Amino acid sequence: MYCGSCLRDNALAAALMARGHEVHLIPTYTPTRTDEPNISEGRIFLGGINVYLQQHFGIFRKTPWILDRLWDLKPILKLATHWSLRVDPAHLGDMTVSMLRGDEGFQRKEIQKLVRFIQAEISPDIVTLPNCLLSGLAPELKARMRSPICCTLQGEDLFLEGLPERYRKESFHLIRSNSVYVDAFLAVSEYYAGAMSEYLGIERKKIHVVPLGINVNGHRARNGIPLNPFTIGYMARIAPEKGLHILCEAYHRIRQKKDGAPSRLLAAGYLAPEHRDYLQDIQRKIAAWGLSDEFEYLGELSRTEKIEFLQSLSVLSVPCSYQEPKGFYVLEAMANGVPVVQPRKGAFPEIIAATGGGILVDDDPGAVAEGILHLWENPEKMAELGRRGSEGVRVNFSAERMAERAEHIFQLLVQSTGTQGTRTADARR
Repeated sequence: MYCGSCLRDNALAAALMARGHEVHLIPTYTPTRTDEPNISEGRIFLGGINVYLQQHFGIFRKTPWILDRLWDLKPILKLATHWSLRVDPAHLGDMTVSMLRGDEGFQRKEIQKLVRFIQAEISPDIVTLPNCLLSGLAPELKARMRSPICCTLQGEDLFLEGLPERYRKESFHLIRSNSVYVDAFLAVSEYYAGAMSEYLGIERKKIHVVPLGINVNGHRARNGIPLNPFTIGYMARIAPEKGLHILCEAYHRIRQKKDGAPSRLLAAGYLAPEHRDYLQDIQRKIAAWGLSDEFEYLGELSRTEKIEFLQSLSVLSVPCSYQEPKGFYVLEAMANGVPVVQPRKGAFPEIIAATGGGILVDDDPGAVAEGILHLWENPEKMAELGRRGSEGVRVNFSAERMAERAEHIFQLLVQSTGTQGTRTADARR
């Protein structure tokens, strides 16, 4: 699966390197998956297999490091991902808490490896953690190094909310304790900065905003909006919280009002094994409505395929049911001149305010249908939204702009601690 956090971190690291900085993007748990050139380190730390084994079997907490390297080999970890190992937070409460305990958890050996590597092999001017679930690294990093520590906030609340209550409460406590060792948090949106300050009990002034940015190379604005057939697109994980079922219900209502006008609904994105039944239920409903010929699921797309897909759309909508902090897919759609219809929640209002590339609606099927119909019936407005969105993304949400904002914060932190240079270590998830 192409992970939004992986895409963001890889794009930021590449853009910082283009600005003359030395950046080490360190994969954790599994190899970094991105549809762009992957600039992450070859070695994987906190490998998912080792973390699992050390959580459940005491003997693996004492095995020699050289033996552990076997389980961290990319082919082994990739094979493990094909076994469909559960990543459901409902089953990972004890492991989450253990990782947040850092040097006092069952994965102490793995944390020591990563911290020693960062200290001895990189000696960075600043360290950034990819999310607060890895904040257990912060106390040990602070004990060994003078470098300031940043921690990105980019969607962890969805995972934390899925934890059993007792593990969720303990995780909150540990994240707050670890935050003492974090010099600054970087949120991917204004919405998320405020939400996570309240959610985790972190001072708002300690959270800086570095809005999401994408690599716009290859994305291109169009001369016009394809209208024959009118093509509604969905591009995100196939999962209930992302709202494909809401969009399909909306499409059914649209067809009742636009019966006979050529149209179609295309969906693309990663489908996890546990969500296959969800997609099949949707397909059965579409068949019952007599719309099977107008719906197609295209699977997970490469970068080239993704751009071709976006270029074919009249409009994109991902009516997710939760407070989305990022909205990577919205920026990519806008970069290609595709207007968006998104729920009035999460980061979407600020993205659309900054770009002018779409409209906001409620997250129910009726409102989504009305929003899409409004654009269908106003092609000139669609074209204007597409033009504004394409320009707005390039001005406000490019990877270069993201790197510029992050660089400013990094420089302030480095100056405040007396460390100086151009090296950054990003221990990423």
